[in-house]
Amino acid sequence: MTFLTALVAGCADDTMPVAQLPEIDMSNPLLAAWDTPHQTPPFDSIELADYEPAFETAIAVSRAEIDAIVNNPAKPTFNNTIMALERQGALLSRIGGLFFNLLEADGTPEMQQVAMNVQPKLTELSNDVSLNPQLFERVKAVYEHPGRLSKTQKQLLEKSYRGFVRSGANLSDEDKELYRQYSSELSDLSLKFGQNALNATNAFSINITDPKRVAELPDYVREGMAAEAKARGQKGWTVTLQAPSYIPFMTYSTDRAAKEQLWRAYNSRALGGEFDNTEIVKRIVNLRLKIANLLGYRTYADYVLADRMAENTETVDGFLGELLDATREYAEEDYRTIAEYARSQGFEGELMPWDFAYYSEKYKNEKYALNEERIKPYLQLESVREGVFLLANKLYGLNFTPNAEIEVYHPEVTAYDVTDRDGRFLAVLYLDFFPRETKRGGAWMTEFRGSSVIEGQEMRPLVSLVMNFTKPTDTMPSLLTFNELETFLHEFGHALHGMLAEGEYESLNGTNVYRDFVELPSQIMENWATEKEFLDLWAKHYQTGEPLPAELIERIVAAKNYQAAYSNVRQLAYAMSDMAWHKISEPFEGDVEEFECAAMAPTQVLPVVKGTAVAPAFSHVFGGGYAAGYYGYKWAEVLEADAFSLFKEKGIFNPEVSGAFRREVLSRGSQEHPMTLYVAFRGHKPETKALIEKMGLDK
Repeated sequence: MTFLTALVAGCADDTMPVAQLPEIDMSNPLLAAWDTPHQTPPFDSIELADYEPAFETAIAVSRAEIDAIVNNPAKPTFNNTIMALERQGALLSRIGGLFFNLLEADGTPEMQQVAMNVQPKLTELSNDVSLNPQLFERVKAVYEHPGRLSKTQKQLLEKSYRGFVRSGANLSDEDKELYRQYSSELSDLSLKFGQNALNATNAFSINITDPKRVAELPDYVREGMAAEAKARGQKGWTVTLQAPSYIPFMTYSTDRAAKEQLWRAYNSRALGGEFDNTEIVKRIVNLRLKIANLLGYRTYADYVLADRMAENTETVDGFLGELLDATREYAEEDYRTIAEYARSQGFEGELMPWDFAYYSEKYKNEKYALNEERIKPYLQLESVREGVFLLANKLYGLNFTPNAEIEVYHPEVTAYDVTDRDGRFLAVLYLDFFPRETKRGGAWMTEFRGSSVIEGQEMRPLVSLVMNFTKPTDTMPSLLTFNELETFLHEFGHALHGMLAEGEYESLNGTNVYRDFVELPSQIMENWATEKEFLDLWAKHYQTGEPLPAELIERIVAAKNYQAAYSNVRQLAYAMSDMAWHKISEPFEGDVEEFECAAMAPTQVLPVVKGTAVAPAFSHVFGGGYAAGYYGYKWAEVLEADAFSLFKEKGIFNPEVSGAFRREVLSRGSQEHPMTLYVAFRGHKPETKALIEKMGLDK
């Protein structure tokens, strides 16, 4: 099967559309067949100049495929319309999946410019498809007279029809034109938002030349800062706003002036200045409101949630309010505990946000005799990776074999063949661990290709995990923090969701699920980080080979709910801010900082600092797909707390439980409603109390 054939053939009595494809420049590696292991991207052959011509061709191919569906004289059927739509655009998906994933993981300014050039054309194509009246009539005809379809086919039909309606297919011609304008501008602004957030993050650093100011820092922090300074051609030690640099400095340094400067810089990224995102934030929320209003919704949140497990804003507001009511008092107590502890250590005045991490870590070390410095030697990155692989093997029988023949997009990336317990090939997994100036912050899972079955041939996914972990230095390997271990497990859960996908239709497979369900497979994996039975299998000191001591594991377990309420309320703050931005029913022309401050007020535990705001660098919401959906992290926490309780009851490696989770959740994507899948696994619907109990706040 190639990407340049006509659309797939259907049943013998079902006339399928045949696209008249444009001329293809087969010398462009993005357009040619990929004679590589598992048809993986030939990164070494692709040059920057190849992308724009490839996008142009792929867009033309997609248009030809759509024309073939629209102009098919045969009666609309599931095969010649719905399945044909599912299959069209494969070439464009291949190129876009490659380019936009690399833009996030290794995006140069030149690639950012290519993105700015092609994004309007992609948005125009998307609108031309979703707003095509003849195409929608065919989809509608099948929707109204589906005939005999399987359960999965019905799900694809429902998703296709709703997708058209939610993208403006039922609008008048005049409103369709407005939808085009709004969505096109929104696409451009989201891209610009992300670029500004990345540039603002990279623009700030503090270089320290006085050795006394870094003498107290742990060796790995000091060496990482020295390596950063060296890479920048500076002397001494440099701290940046990248998480592996910023977080340890804030945690271990007593240089309060530097920490305040760092904290203010981090929490005011893109809030004014050269890379200001405030006007973009306002324009984005107003455009989203206009789109929602066009489609018959009062707010953008109403529009989004109509296609989520939560279903409406009342449910989300009630859910967030219930969690806040249950944890706010405990979160305030967490702050008071640290403030009182700081005063006992000689601290004077009000404990500010830039003080909190240092005294929290110091108090945790004193209360639980536990600090990152004691744990990190047992969390060498290579050992953690093997531990995560081992967990996947014990739960699901997966094996991971490095494949040096698979080309990678950066020397730091490693590719693995993933096989099932019976030797069946399941996926390629790319691992990309360390921060770069060309990589956005955070950690994420993505795919270069999803799973599907086309013309009887199974296409297995190409999955990538991208992180920003502590880099090795000249004298020390990469030793992860406990938080980074949890992050690895979290993102690996997303990878399992992709790698274990089974099904014919890519748009229903893997992580193509409701946003408030997609975090269940990732967040449940974090639970194993505090399970002694798991840690005993692999966590060994990188120098001595000594296993992680039992008493240290006991302290990790004892401390796992340390500041759980505070962390919960902090996440609720982000979720409530997101909901506030997307529940506006009138155009917003106010002040971004003031609006956010008011939205987060019910969750405010630490002192408010003027001149800061999350929104201008909140890429999940304004540059990604979590608008009116950030609550989904907490929603999924309820799901995973309830789900993991079954593992705790039956055994954390229990094959029956893990088999059921793979069968009913990980392999099914969105082939059925997520609540149906969850109940099939767990036997009942989840309840908020499961999360409260997990945090230890019911005692």
